[in-house]
Amino acid sequence: MPQEIRRHFHEELHETEFQIQEMGVDAGEMVARSMAAVESADPAMCDEVIASDDTIDGHYLDIERRILGLFALQTPVASDLRLLTVLLHVNLHLERIGDMAVNIAKLARLAGDLPRSPDVLEYLNEMSNIAVGMVRTAMDAFSRRDVEACRRLPEMDDPVDRLNRGMLQKILEFREDKSQLEWAIRMHVVSRQLERIADHAVDIGEQVAFLVTGEFREFSDASHPEQ
Repeated sequence: MPQEIRRHFHEELHETEFQIQEMGVDAGEMVARSMAAVESADPAMCDEVIASDDTIDGHYLDIERRILGLFALQTPVASDLRLLTVLLHVNLHLERIGDMAVNIAKLARLAGDLPRSPDVLEYLNEMSNIAVGMVRTAMDAFSRRDVEACRRLPEMDDPVDRLNRGMLQKILEFREDKSQLEWAIRMHVVSRQLERIADHAVDIGEQVAFLVTGEFREFSDASHPEQ
């Protein structure tokens, strides 16, 4: 590859990675704002989160276009090829995180007039804080190529999984109150969305580890729990 073409290739690759870091910040902020919308039951805040999905989708489409252009117009060496494939995966995970933040905001809007439970909200806030922290950790690890930080993500995910499993018992406490039960059922879906956001952060960490080591390994394998 001629030197000038190679230089342009790396400039575009660097700019694409910078944009994906911006997308990671936006996705994490969307999750935090969606949970604030749940807590406040403010329809305007819900609508703001839903509208901000256009920003995430814009990032997603532009990043995908850039990556496909680099594949099509250049001949990446092995290390660059690995980075491009990781960027594609991370781009998709962040877009999904944005979608889940939108789902949470929509649920907050639907449940806005229903009686609420401070105890359940405390559960969800704890889950949200951890999940947002995991997204930030994953993206910071990507920026610094920090495999050890990536490998801490499954441990960070454990309390999110535990809280998500505990939500069912919380919901059953409201089975005698139909209006509060309806709110609680919607919050159970919010809990599930937060659990999936945390899983996406772990998946990003797996991609970063692959980028650094050249070997893809799942941090947790459901088919071999003893590992």
